[in-house]
Amino acid sequence: MKVKELLDMLDGTIADLKVAIVANQSRSFESPYTMLEFIQRANELQEDLDDLLKIRERLSSLNPEDDAEEHLSKEELEGLMKLMKLLESSKAHVY
Repeated sequence: MKVKELLDMLDGTIADLKVAIVANQSRSFESPYTMLEFIQRANELQEDLDDLLKIRERLSSLNPEDDAEEHLSKEELEGLMKLMKLLESSKAHVY
């Protein structure tokens, strides 16, 4: 997999997380009974987003045509792919 392909996938996941954070933050104002859970979820998503932004920063400094396997270990790449799939499939902004 090329670094550019990985960055494109990462950008999609980052966009989904940003939407989910805003959705959870706005839902926190719906009811005092559910406020805490939406705020906590928005904070958890923000932590995930921060992690992905750090990874993106690292990858963006590389040549986009390089193979990602040259710069990331197999475990790192598999972990990143698993995390992105998990975050994508959770659709945290859909209820």
